[in-house]
Amino acid sequence: MTERISGSFDVRMTPQDVHAQAAAAGFARMSLDKRYHGELDATGVGEMLAVRTATAGSAAYVAIEKVEGTLRGRRGSFFLRHAATMVRGTPDLSVTIVPDSGTGELVGLSGRLAIRIEDGKHFYDLDFAFA
Repeated sequence: MTERISGSFDVRMTPQDVHAQAAAAGFARMSLDKRYHGELDATGVGEMLAVRTATAGSAAYVAIEKVEGTLRGRRGSFFLRHAATMVRGTPDLSVTIVPDSGTGELVGLSGRLAIRIEDGKHFYDLDFAFA
């Protein structure tokens, strides 16, 4: 049975160096530091690789994030896989829980996370289930 929770999160993205060939090709790399609030009470750390095109508002990124804390009181960690494109300002984002990545009381966790940005604040909707 799939459950849904929603909450807010804070995120800090810090630019990181990329090797010379990647920099010349237009790649950017960021470290991610997040704090999730609500029924997902957790921290997230991750790495993002991104590129912008010559067309304003068109870009893409991929990222892997480790989330550690509690989900409805169950303690453990899991990984998220982010894949996103933006076409002239219109986003298409997919964030999924990496299969079999749950630890502790989160073993068997699966699901998807949606991100919303409203008035400059970040929110999540997490649809999840346990096997």
